[in-house]
This record gives sequence, C-alpha cells and structure tokens, in this order.
Amino acid sequence: MADLPSGSTGSTHPYAEFVHRVEKPARYLGGEYGSAKREWNESTTRICLAFPDVYDIGMSHLGFKILYKILNDDPRTLAERCFVPWIDMEKELRTRGLPLVSLESAKPLREFDVVGFSLQFELTYTNILTMLELGGIPLRSADRAESDPLIIAGGPVATHPEPLTMFVDAIVIGDGEERTTELSVLWTELKKKGVPRKERLAAVGKLRGVYVPSLYDVAVDAETGLQIVDRALEPGLPLPVKRNLLDDLNKFPFPDSGPVGGPEAIFDRMSIEIARGCTEGCRFCQAGMIYRPVRERDPEQIVDTLVAAVKKSGYDEVSLTSLSTADYSCIAPLIKKVTDRLAPEKVSLGVSSLRAYGLEETVLDDIRRVRASGVTFAPEAGSQRMRDVVNKNVTEEQLMTTAERIFSRGWDGMKLYFMIGLPTEEESDVREIVKVGKRAREVGWRVRRETNQGGPPKVTVSVSTHVPKPHTPFQWCAMDREQQVLEKQSWLKDEGRAAKGVDIRMHDSRTSWLEGVFARGDRKLGLVLERAYKAGCRFDSWEDQLKIDVWSDCFREEGIEPGAYLGTIPVSARLPWDHIDVGLEEGFLLREYRKALKSRLSPPCGKVAGAFIHHTNLEDALADDKKLVCYDCGVACDLSAMRKERLVYLERLGAQTKRVAEPKRLPVVKAEKPGPARHGDEEVVTAPVTSANADGTQPEVKKERKGPKPPPRIIQGEPRRYRFLYGKVGPMAFLSHLDLIRALPRSFRRLEVPIYYSSGFHPKPEMMFSPALSLGVASLSEILDVKLTVDIDPNELAASLARVSSEGLAWKAGIRLEKDDTSIAHAIDATRYAVAIPRRALEAIGGEARLHEEIARLMGSPEHKVIRRFEKGLAKAVDVKKFLRSLTVNDTRAVTFLEEARLLGDFVPLLADVDVTLEGGVKISEIMEALFGKTPEGLDAVPYHAVRAELGLRNGDAISSPLELDLLRERAAVAKAAKEAAKAAAAEAAAAG
Repeated sequence: MADLPSGSTGSTHPYAEFVHRVEKPARYLGGEYGSAKREWNESTTRICLAFPDVYDIGMSHLGFKILYKILNDDPRTLAERCFVPWIDMEKELRTRGLPLVSLESAKPLREFDVVGFSLQFELTYTNILTMLELGGIPLRSADRAESDPLIIAGGPVATHPEPLTMFVDAIVIGDGEERTTELSVLWTELKKKGVPRKERLAAVGKLRGVYVPSLYDVAVDAETGLQIVDRALEPGLPLPVKRNLLDDLNKFPFPDSGPVGGPEAIFDRMSIEIARGCTEGCRFCQAGMIYRPVRERDPEQIVDTLVAAVKKSGYDEVSLTSLSTADYSCIAPLIKKVTDRLAPEKVSLGVSSLRAYGLEETVLDDIRRVRASGVTFAPEAGSQRMRDVVNKNVTEEQLMTTAERIFSRGWDGMKLYFMIGLPTEEESDVREIVKVGKRAREVGWRVRRETNQGGPPKVTVSVSTHVPKPHTPFQWCAMDREQQVLEKQSWLKDEGRAAKGVDIRMHDSRTSWLEGVFARGDRKLGLVLERAYKAGCRFDSWEDQLKIDVWSDCFREEGIEPGAYLGTIPVSARLPWDHIDVGLEEGFLLREYRKALKSRLSPPCGKVAGAFIHHTNLEDALADDKKLVCYDCGVACDLSAMRKERLVYLERLGAQTKRVAEPKRLPVVKAEKPGPARHGDEEVVTAPVTSANADGTQPEVKKERKGPKPPPRIIQGEPRRYRFLYGKVGPMAFLSHLDLIRALPRSFRRLEVPIYYSSGFHPKPEMMFSPALSLGVASLSEILDVKLTVDIDPNELAASLARVSSEGLAWKAGIRLEKDDTSIAHAIDATRYAVAIPRRALEAIGGEARLHEEIARLMGSPEHKVIRRFEKGLAKAVDVKKFLRSLTVNDTRAVTFLEEARLLGDFVPLLADVDVTLEGGVKISEIMEALFGKTPEGLDAVPYHAVRAELGLRNGDAISSPLELDLLRERAAVAKAAKEAAKAAAAEAAAAG
C-alpha cells in the first residue's frame, strides 16, 4: 500500500502500514487541496481543531472553517484538524498503541498547545473522550499535568456544558472569532513563562465569555435536587459568565478558501453563512435565542466570497445558509445577484432554512434558475394551534400557497419538517402533521394537471421528537417519555396509510431521550458519561451505534435516575445552566413560556407583520415608515441602525427600483437537437412566439405533450477530446474511485477550463477513466479522457493542473485526440505493478526462497481462482492465472517505480505483468492472495505496498502509454483492416455457397 509522507517532517505516516484496511482511509490522511501547509515551528501557538464526529460530517461545519482560516491567517497561531476515528480505525489504533494524529502534520493531539472541541450536539460527548484518550491526553481535567495541552470547547452546546465539565479545561461561550486567538496565545505565553497550570486557568477564566469549570463550586438546588453552579473559587472570576458577541460579522469575512477534497462530505458544496441570529422567536429553538441579535453580512461581500470560493475550490454547488435565510433583509436582490454571477458558470444554488411563506415569486424564479432539486420548509407543527404555541408565524394558507409556487415552477418535490412532543400537544395536532403533507401533495397534483407537465409530486414529511433545550421558553417543560413518543409515531403511521404518496420519516426516539438528559444535565452526569465511554459507547447520535442498554446500566450503576432530568421543572428553581448568560433579560423566557401555554403569538422582531424585511427594492424600503417591532428579549438591538444598514445593502445590490416580474416561461414544445444540458441554466424556448398580450404577458402556447419538462439547454462550444497522464501517490492513493471522479473536475474548474457536459436531467462532465484501483494502491500511470470546449495546449494544462490539485495528484502530460482515436477501453491491454514486500515480514515465513517457491507454484498451475467480494454480499470467482503473465523478483525496474511512488524502506521488489481485456483484469491484491493466502481475519498473510507502474498497450517487453498515438493508430488500422478482410471473406464465402 502507498507510503504517506507526514507533511512537514517528511517521515513515514504512522498509519501507512494499516490504513488501507479501514473504511474510507482518506479520512485520516489530509493532503486536500487548500489545506494549510505551515511549518510546525513557525508559530508560537499550535491549536488542533477537534471535531467529535467523522470527517464526512465535520468537514461541512461552517464554524470549523471560520476558525481554521482565522487562526492560520495569524502568524502567531497554527491550526490543524482532527476528527474522531470510526470504530474500525479506533480498533486499529488501540491494537497498535498508536495515537490519534492531526491531518496536516500527523502530530499527536498531546503535542499541541491547545485542543479545541466543537460542541454541536450533546450526543458527541463520548466521541470527545475517545479523541482525548487516543490523543494521549488524560480524560479528566484534574489529572492533566503542567505540559498537557489546554482543552477548550465552544459552540451552541457550550451554553449548557455541565455534564462535560469534568473533562474540559475551559469553555468559550458565544461567538468564537475574537476570543479563540486571544485565549490560545495567552495560554501559551503564560506557559513559556513558567506560570503553573492552575494560574494559567485562572488567567484565561477572566477573559470575557470564558468559563473555567474547575474554578467554580456547585450546590444542590432544593426544589429539583440538581447541581447548580453556586460561586467562583477565585477572585475576579465572573458569575454569571457573559457570552462573547461579535457585533459585526463583516470584521471576519467568511472564508473563500479552505480544504477541499478527500472523502465526500455530507454537504459537499461551498456554503456561506449570510447572517447569524434569527428574527422569528420560535419557542423551541435554542439557536434562535442564544445567537441574538440578528447580524447580517454585507451582501456584496457575500457575492464576492461566493465567486472567489467557486474559483478557488472548484465546487459546482453553493449554498446560502443561516438560521432563517428568508429573513435576510435583502434576500431577493441577493439571490438575483448570486444567480446572475453563477448561472453562467454552471454552478447550482441551494438556499437553506426557508420559511414556508414570504418568498416573492421572483425570488423563487431566481432560485429555480440554478437549482433543480426539491426544497425544504419547516412548519414544525401540523395544526394552527400548535404553530401558535411554538410561535411559528405561518398559516395553513401560506403553506399551501408555498406548495403551489414550488410545484408550478417545476420542482419535483418539497420536504416538510415537523416535531412531536411539543407542550400542550394533543392527538389531533399530531395527526394533522401528515394531513398537511397530504394537502400539499394535492396542491402539487392540481398544479401538475393545470400545467400539463411533470410527474407525481413528491412530499416528504420528516418528524423528529422535541427536546426541551436550555435557554428557551420550553426549558421548564417535561419531555415526552418513550411510550408517549411511540404512541404518537403510531398515530403518524395510521395517517400515513391514508396519505398515499406522502413519504413519512421519523427520528429514533431513543437518541432524543439521551439528548434530553444531557441537554438538561448537571455535573453528576460526568460520571455516567465516563462510565458509558469505558463500556464502549461511541457515536451515540448514530442510530446503528447507540447502545441504549449500556447507557441504562451506567445510569443505574452511578445511582442516577435519568427521568429526573426530563420532568417538569419548577419555574422558581435554579437551573444547571443559569450561570451562563446568553444575553436574554431575566423574565423574558418565562413570559414566552406562559404565552405558549395560552397559544399566544409574539411578533417577529425587526419587522411589522413581515413588512420591512421583505422589501426587494430601495423605493419601497424608503417609503416604509412603519416602526420596527422589538421583541423585548433584553438583547440591545439598535433598530434604527438595523434599518439604515438594510437600506445601504439594498442600494449596494442595485435594488433601486421595483423589479417587474418576468412573464412565466413557456414550456418547451419542440426542441431541435437538444444540446448538452446542466441544471441551473435558463430554459431555451423554441415554440413560436407572437406579440405579447396587452398586459405584457406572452400568449398561451398549445401544449403538445405531457410528462416532465426537458432539462434546460447549455450553450457551449463543440467538444474537443484530450487525454492526460497523471499519477496518484501518498494520500491520493487512499481516495476512492468515486471520490477521485468528484475531485478531478474541480481541478479543471479552478483553472476556469470549461468541461463539456452530457445531456439529460442529470448532466455529468464528459470524462473517461482508466480502470479503478483498490484503496491504497498508488499509481504512476492513470489515464483521463476528457472533453473540453476550448482549444488548449494539453501539456501546459497538465502543468497548471498540477498546481491546483490535492497533494499526491501528479499531472504529467497530455495530448489532443482526434475524432477517430480510440477510447481508453481500447487503448489498454496490459498493466505492470511494482510490489514492495517488507524483508522482515518475508523472512518470518522463509525469506526470498519461499517467495520463489510460491511464484513457481502459481505460475506452474493451470488456473488459480480467488473470490472477489462486492457490496451486499455478492461475490464471484476470478482466475488469477487467466490474466497473470509474469512475476519477477528483484527486477531493477520495480525498484525505480517504487522510489518514484515514494515507497522507501528495506523491502524485496517484485514486478508483476498483467493482461487487461474488455472483460476486465486481476487486482494486485488477488495476485498477492494467490501467492500467500489470507489470515483467518481476512487480512493479507504477508504485508506489502503496491504501485501501478505502467498501463497501456503491450509492445514486446515494454508497455506503451495510451498517449503514444502513433502506436494506437497503427493498432487501430490493423484491427480495422483485419475486420474488413474478415467481412469480405465472409461475403465471398456466402456468395460461393
């Protein structure tokens, strides 16, 4: 398997010997394009940003990206990344006694000055303990020595952190942009001066918004029996601890660069936070409370960031995101400007967290220009009464109007999010959830019939269980017990049987139960957490990994009744999170709670019945003199300044006058030679168009067909075929073939080299690849055929691609293909592997003599079959001898190939020549299995590293590259002549007969 340099040291990666055995090995190796490459000793403070979930999830987190850039842009600080290892990788590390290391330099976590955890979800707590222990850091804060790193945490869950306080040294409350660097540098400077650890903790605890749990004492609240933070143990420490508040997001522009590549992330696109905070005041939503007030990014900065990010990253999808994106003050002109800039680049746009009302039709038109999939809304509750209880300012009429607008614009489906377990909820409220989805689908059917286009509308109803969170009006409410949740889910299933075509999805209530306990928990839960971790609990938010029985045992063994945290809490009681001040005035949450019990609404802040917030042009905004509503939550909002800022934003976006809605686009009636298409472009109307009607709309066009609309056409030039030779070594050898297929087009996009796309509803870049390799097998000879729409020097392009690709992706050369040049499939009939067998492992089974014996046995046998296994339990027998041509020990060519692939060490080189046919070939792993077999655990009996050294046409003892067109054309001409001769002979024989 491929060797892995560890970045700055150049030494072998500590995981090189075994990482190919785990799922998605590239999760642990780094080397992505855009990752920070800095020398370990160039900064005074080294910080590991630790995300307590797998790479695939953590790489999508926006806060992680923000801090990564801020810290690496500061010469004093260096930031690297680490994610929790999956179950298989943790087992490998423990078996070998190896530490968890960072992606950038492969340094163990214990060698950093600061390790910062992102607290996004209570059910990642056991993963934090996994990372600490594997990183070589004592689990408990009290057990850490003077030299151990500072363990900090931040994020939304940091506002109620008591169950975790036994294990973290300091917690950053609120926004982290300004405080993280200050805290980290202060810690390191004090450490270099020899200040004792406890004094260092006291110093950082005096910074605004930093909570050091070990410096505070707890007491028991008489009404609940829960532990509450009672007093500070050091003079000068704040109580309560006030959050950090970044008053202007524009001080820290959202990153337009960062690591791109590796295994596919959950949200594999460029997302940008356009605002922080929310105006709506939903009573269940903790984020809407703790991130007040609303702060918006400058729209011009947003557009510039997106355009720059697309070029730097190569992404073909972007997303605007915030807690309530539709409430961004100039969302309409912003979306128009984004789509105007990105639609020509074939970049699609996603908009998250849309409300189910209030979006103008022109906004939906703009989104539709660069988006083709469904859209998601969150009504939260099925009945109007329950929507009033939770303060969700949306009506049934608005929901159905939204459905009509969505389906009339050609969207295939919509997804609706709801919750069960809300305060005062009754059976009829629960059953109404599915009925809302059913009515939305009926609207979709009606629209489809009226427009005579599209297939069955898709409506997905997703239902989760409400967890009453701290710092919300529902923090005193009881949480539904498991039996209550199961009963409500049964009601939903009943309704679902009568709602044909509505897809109902329900969340596992067991994870919600555990989430609720830890969300409202106190310090006593730290002992339960530690016990559960040591009993094997990991990835508790993953339903297939949750060990709820183990958790129940741990609660019992610690003498703690979890139900004590889930019942109704007296409003007069002191709470385990009261020492954290998130900025809300005392009494505000209680007032909202009492309103909820009476089904009374509170108006959204910063607007009057949706007035100001939805202006799409400056003219209407200036004319609107209505007073903006203050939600009176205690957060000091300057509404006059807010209004002024929004007027400036509208003006900057050029929203000077009212925008006239464009006439509805006509359906495509007859498309002549439909060209390559990609979602996100304007439709091309080919129906005859006469003069406009008096009102400016277009006359109706007779619909001549039914069914879905054809995709929009892309205007692009004639395709030119190119072929490139490249290698993949180091981290790239561990990237799956599918991930490689995603990565390569991005390199072209970074250079703004236009790729030709296929036709159809799901256009793809026109690319062909050489045969896929197993994970961990490096290659010096990979081939890519690609269609571009420009004339370009292929060798110059190869050199440029090398500069904008991930570490280990080496572009070597390129050629332009002519129309009749054969494809890759017909340009390859042989491949050559170089294999490095560690001498020590070989000597353990008999040395080189044993190797020669096994080769003689294999080559002398008429056939040798091994089993090739696929996903879903499928398998087939492969005859290794059918493809294997030769095996040579100590061939000097093998040594050269291995050195070029960065495979170094004391090994015995082996050269394997293999035939490739249109039926396929044999893997090097199957050849090695035929030589030495497998262990009972299914592992290689003898470890090895391999590289595909050459790939192409066999030419004597040489293998000619598919870039050698003269040989390919000669072979093609000979094959064509032979085919024609055979055809002529057959015709002659037929005539004679």
